[in-house]
Amino acid sequence: MADKATAGSVSNTRGACEAVCIHTKKIFSSCRDKDCIEDIQFYPTVTAQAVLANAQSIRGGRVELIHVGVEVEPVSFNRGFYTVDMRFYYRVILQACTNGTRYTEVEGLATFDKRVILYGSVAGAKIYSSDTMGFGPECPVNFGANLPTAVVEAVDPLLLCAKFVDCSCGCCVDGGIGGVWPCIAAAFSEPLVFDNLGARRVCISIGQFSMVRLERDTQLLIPVYDYCIPSNACAVVSSTNCEDACEMFDSVEFPVDDFFPPDSIASNTDGTGNGCSC
Repeated sequence: MADKATAGSVSNTRGACEAVCIHTKKIFSSCRDKDCIEDIQFYPTVTAQAVLANAQSIRGGRVELIHVGVEVEPVSFNRGFYTVDMRFYYRVILQACTNGTRYTEVEGLATFDKRVILYGSVAGAKIYSSDTMGFGPECPVNFGANLPTAVVEAVDPLLLCAKFVDCSCGCCVDGGIGGVWPCIAAAFSEPLVFDNLGARRVCISIGQFSMVRLERDTQLLIPVYDYCIPSNACAVVSSTNCEDACEMFDSVEFPVDDFFPPDSIASNTDGTGNGCSC
């Protein structure tokens, strides 16, 4: 049986000079999704609500991802697995037609709930550290100290559709969320309207790309080749000297790609086209 590797100097290991133990996060499982979410309710601001009340039609604009709220809970019937509940918060900008061909921008909120189940392993030890923030001076207790950490990566979604929905027939389901965190509300210039019970509502459809993973703190033994010493010297730029401003600008290359978009993107040898060599 081979001897177990330990921290310390090593030799004949493809240039590695030392084996060190590091503290990092290990990914136990992950997934990626391409969600097409239809008929999400749009919660307008106060001004937007007044504009939409008299609008003849509406068309798409853009959607910005503000925040993703994440919660992790163990799955009782499957040890080592956890549910990851996510709520995506979006800032939505639409264009409402108010007078013939004239369009007015309206702003509002949309949310999307998502749940996945991933493997996050099990741990009997609870982890605490001096730089961990507690729940407050009266209750500095973290009851989830042995849960894995869920990480969500997402990009701004694609706005696929925006439309008015007639609720006069009683077919609309009241999906009101009742309110949002102050940090979410702060992303909007005005208060949001959550109790819209009118005959018309605005719904949007979006396409969302996301990746989710579960990770835990762990210690790993890795080979070390050298310290990460920077090889490039820092370029010193003076903020007060204007005599060399044009000389500094001359060293900046002309942004050709910004004026002439490429016809194609260079692909890998494997044909994936993502430019990665992972």
